[in-house]
Amino acid sequence: MSIGDELEKLRSLHASGALNDAEYASAKARVIGQAPPATDTGNFLHRLTRSSSDRVLGGVCGGLGAHTGLPSWAWRVMFVITLLYFGVGVLFYLLMWIFIPPEAPPP
Repeated sequence: MSIGDELEKLRSLHASGALNDAEYASAKARVIGQAPPATDTGNFLHRLTRSSSDRVLGGVCGGLGAHTGLPSWAWRVMFVITLLYFGVGVLFYLLMWIFIPPEAPPP
């Protein structure tokens, strides 16, 4: 089968809905011999970092604020409220401080 035939088959599969846009682009790149387009495969936890600019203690709340829809002050309030529940907030904060990597410094 020639490259043109394979591309036509991919187009028909994409038009029929058997392939979504990302699958179509990846398959087309493989047929042509190019590297497939880069996709963001990392989930939220892999992208999460501690803030180096918006920090009070360890930058955990600043980092959560930068990567979620909530501002950092709201995260701080939630940790203080959970602190009242037998210190659970402190435990979560310390674990995140240990396991979340710091933000890379700007170039």
